[in-house]
Amino acid sequence: MIGQCSRWLAGGGGLGATSVTRLAAGMYQVAFEQDVAGAAYVGTVGPASGGLAPQGTITVAPRTGIPNAVFVETYAASGHTDRPFHLAVLA
Repeated sequence: MIGQCSRWLAGGGGLGATSVTRLAAGMYQVAFEQDVAGAAYVGTVGPASGGLAPQGTITVAPRTGIPNAVFVETYAASGHTDRPFHLAVLA
């Protein structure tokens, strides 16, 4: 789970997330230990610590020019907004 303020938790057996960088409101770069450019990505807006997720949407894509990173955008009705999110990278 990756939350607001660039917090992240790494689960066992994953691809080794190494960092999360907040680029701007609702825009993040999630870096990994290995190349994930050819992987599939699934993102969902999710609660930071239990309860219901805040309303919003998410898009995920390869990070242009950085093969070991994923670009994540989170939105509310008003535009880019920081939202806690979950990201799965399937290699």
